Amino acid sequence: MEPRYRARDLGIPLGRFRPGKWNAITDVEGVLVGHSTIIRGAGPLRRGRGPVRTGVTAILPNQKNIFEQRVTGGGFVLNGAGEVSGLTQLMEWGIVETPIFLTNTLSVGAVSDAAVQWMVEQFPGIGDEHDVLIPLVGECDDSWLNDVAGRHVKAENVREALETATSGPVAEGSVGGGTGMISCDFKAGIGTSSRKLPPAFGSYTFGVLVMNNFGHMQDLRVAGLPVGPLLEPKYRHFHKRAISYGSIIAVAATDAPLSSHQLGRVSKHVALGIGRAGSIAAHGSGEIILAFSTANKIPRTTQKMIYHMKILLDQRLNPLYEAAIEATEEAILNSLCMARDMVGANNNYAPALPLAEVKELLDRWKLRPKTPKAPIQAPAPIPPHERHEPADEPTIAEAPPSAVRGAEGMMNVPLPEPEPREDQGPADQSRSGTR
Repeated sequence: MEPRYRARDLGIPLGRFRPGKWNAITDVEGVLVGHSTIIRGAGPLRRGRGPVRTGVTAILPNQKNIFEQRVTGGGFVLNGAGEVSGLTQLMEWGIVETPIFLTNTLSVGAVSDAAVQWMVEQFPGIGDEHDVLIPLVGECDDSWLNDVAGRHVKAENVREALETATSGPVAEGSVGGGTGMISCDFKAGIGTSSRKLPPAFGSYTFGVLVMNNFGHMQDLRVAGLPVGPLLEPKYRHFHKRAISYGSIIAVAATDAPLSSHQLGRVSKHVALGIGRAGSIAAHGSGEIILAFSTANKIPRTTQKMIYHMKILLDQRLNPLYEAAIEATEEAILNSLCMARDMVGANNNYAPALPLAEVKELLDRWKLRPKTPKAPIQAPAPIPPHERHEPADEPTIAEAPPSAVRGAEGMMNVPLPEPEPREDQGPADQSRSGTR
């Protein structure tokens, strides 16, 4: 069995910023991640009985007190053939007040219901002294490997993901909500990564976790190299997922003090990282990004009228943009590198990304000989009898102005009135003006 290791161990360039201690979303202080993985059965699909290859992943932005101490949130939808329940309210209010869950498409309702039950137990005032809530639940379609219509994710799985959520290293690949996910025809699932900005940029931490399920083999890029097309001939005879292009849900976290609008802008750069890994955000794909900042805790109840927030200057966002792109690309690659081969419903097979071959391709690419550039030749002089000299042109001072571009678009400038000739009468002079 081929050993699995994370993308950074392939020796590829993954950006200029260093990862955090765990190279995971949990490097952002207070963020916890837990999984519940369900793997049962084999052979032909029998609806309601299996095979089962699914689960649920829970991300707690503020340990286990997110309802009373909410955090700032935002998001971005690159392509909307997918769903995150609760996203409408998140975009409207700019606040995250529940854990964030990732699961399969047909289990969104079950996960949301179980999340509500758990939160009502934790905070009995919900729906009475406090208002109601809408859990954030993102989905991808794992039906290639999983009996998705059997809806095997139950309340106990949601509770397991919540109660086992911890800081530190995060399990990746075929775990939790990513258990049945495929990316670029290889087995994928959950992946995560982080970046720690240097002191000159604020020493902020940025982390991202993805549930990766997008694409076909020809799409895959690793550090810019078209690894997918290079591997595709070997896998051409494999039976692959054909109906669905798949999707990806990304959850980003940072301790930088950002407003909801700024988190939306950062989310767009997470989308750039998704594109860097090869996604084209196809018609049937859902590329949805959620983001939150732990820097400001927003109390649910207060006697005050004004709430004060720390907000990073917009001019200081560029390093976070760069960190978002780098960490997202690496998280996607980690989901592929850490997943193993899997056989699922109807004996559909998702091969693991062949790490040894990928490393060999990358090493050959790094060591490829550089083609010397030919020196630039100066053009031969044109013989005098073949030259076409331009006619004398008026200087800027002599040329009449016609139009100039102003801040609000084109602004017409009238031509100057010509000097009347001595042989023109008043009627002739009126006809000689600007039209």
